[in-house]
Amino acid sequence: MSTSGKLRVVLPDIMELVRPRRRLLAFGLVLMVVNRVSGLVLPASTKFLIDDVLGKHRLDMLAPLVLGVVAATATQGVTSYALTQLLSKSGQRLIAELRRKVQRHVGRLPVSYYDANKSGTLVARIMTDVEGVRNLIGTGLVEFVGGLMTAVIALVVLVRISPLMTGLALSFVIAFSFALKKAFTTIRPIFRERGKINADVSGRLTESLGGVRVVKGYHAEEREEGVFAKGVERLLNNVLQSLTAISFMSFSATLLLGVVGAVVMYVGARQIAAGSLTLGGFVTYTAFLAFLVAPVFQIVGIGTQLTDAIAGMERTREVMSEREEDQDPRRTVSLGQIRGEVKFENVNFAYEANKTVLSDFSFESKPGTVTALVGSSGSGKSTTIGLIAAFHVPSQGVVRVDGVDLSTVRLDSYRTQLGVVLQETFLFDGTIRENVAFSRPDATEEQIMEACRIARVDEFAEGFEKKYDTIVGERGVKLSGGQRQRVSIARAILANPRILILDEATSSLDSESEALIQEGLGYLMKGRTTFVIAHRLSTIRRADNILVVEAGRIVERGTHESLYAAGGRYYDLYTRQHGLEANLFLAPGEGGAEDPEGKAGSEARSANALSEAMRLIRG
Repeated sequence: MSTSGKLRVVLPDIMELVRPRRRLLAFGLVLMVVNRVSGLVLPASTKFLIDDVLGKHRLDMLAPLVLGVVAATATQGVTSYALTQLLSKSGQRLIAELRRKVQRHVGRLPVSYYDANKSGTLVARIMTDVEGVRNLIGTGLVEFVGGLMTAVIALVVLVRISPLMTGLALSFVIAFSFALKKAFTTIRPIFRERGKINADVSGRLTESLGGVRVVKGYHAEEREEGVFAKGVERLLNNVLQSLTAISFMSFSATLLLGVVGAVVMYVGARQIAAGSLTLGGFVTYTAFLAFLVAPVFQIVGIGTQLTDAIAGMERTREVMSEREEDQDPRRTVSLGQIRGEVKFENVNFAYEANKTVLSDFSFESKPGTVTALVGSSGSGKSTTIGLIAAFHVPSQGVVRVDGVDLSTVRLDSYRTQLGVVLQETFLFDGTIRENVAFSRPDATEEQIMEACRIARVDEFAEGFEKKYDTIVGERGVKLSGGQRQRVSIARAILANPRILILDEATSSLDSESEALIQEGLGYLMKGRTTFVIAHRLSTIRRADNILVVEAGRIVERGTHESLYAAGGRYYDLYTRQHGLEANLFLAPGEGGAEDPEGKAGSEARSANALSEAMRLIRG
């Protein structure tokens, strides 16, 4: 599609941006008219200076002529300053507004969109792609319109002075305009591709910096340098392509000016010799000719900016056309305070067509109970949790909360009653207090401190110089794993959720850290409907209901005692894992594979906070 075609596509978006600023732009155009007309006074005065003041010795005209030029120049300077202040600042405000708008929209897109797009790409959409819009609405467009208006005025003056020279000059300008159209058709895809490359390179760089410990841990700095270098090379090649096209257009424009100048010089000299053109008229003609040709040079500069801006608007439009989670027309039900009953009814789910992840999945969790999901990696445990959190909608079947189909529920009324504590704790680069309060920004200082006390955050926070105002660093890197997890638990406690999800919240911690957060987990789980993804099976022996998931199906369900006694899949997983733990951690004679319950010391060594927390709940 041509640039003009693409402009028509994004025109509704541009008009939406222009509409609230139409008065400002109209005033800018008025200032531009005054500015350009004032700029024509000086070249127009040369004819009177040469033909009348000097040629006819009319010195009485000199003072008014000079005063007129000074006044026009002052007017031009004032209007130029006003235009820059008015339109440039308005353009920057527009960019800020667009960034807020795009970020708000991206933040409300479903999880599946984030799964399909790199974070660096999304950052580029928010921060970079909107930059070019100032050329569509700011000074660039107004100056371009002003240049065209000046060219029209100049054309009228040029025709009055010499129709012959003007006709010849126009023929060259028209021929050059066709060449420009062809050049812009070639350069537009280059600018569009540049946005994609830039997003890819930025995305990989963001990942590399975020995973710097993994990179350094495997001494992969050189490999990452190579990956980044290839991306930079792709970007360089793209820029060089665009520079070649722009250089060709600049060369053509310069050539045009030279040819037109030579033609005017030849024809003008003959007309002066023939007496049909005065010397003052010729000097004025050459000055006004510059105003006719100048828009051509503006097209080269501003045209590439507009092409880049249109490409950025296209990419922004693609993001903005994605439907937000709550824009689903089915989501009309607003939940009040929920009890926390969760029920799966014959749920099937697939991320991609013909690749089923969950099949005929049915279970029920009563309010205040603990449901554990166990099974091998890739069996569908995390997908089940994602459906409970409403990150996804079942392909078939229904997920109900308190009897209401979750796919019809407004997410803002549901997720405010949901709490999540993940194995890989994510903290923002802020203070301990800010991270705890993230789940409930309106919480009082007393409520925040109470949550920190229950989660045992106070035990380490009070030891820091700035206490709860200590900066935790990006992803909480300045805290230990146990400290990060306690902050995460405090965050969940402060949220006071009715449904709680624990994705093996303590499996990566040492025994001492686990022991320290047992009380916090026990408080957090008490009276709430809790779902636990368990990799270490000793953690969920006191769960009310254990679901054994394999290949997207529930193959067994029950309590630890009933499943262990049945001798099925759960028994195999438990004895294999418990025997391995015993062999790894116990000295000879202390228990091991011969002791399937691990009572000779394995429990003491591998005691988990969730198991102890469930004991605390039950008194």
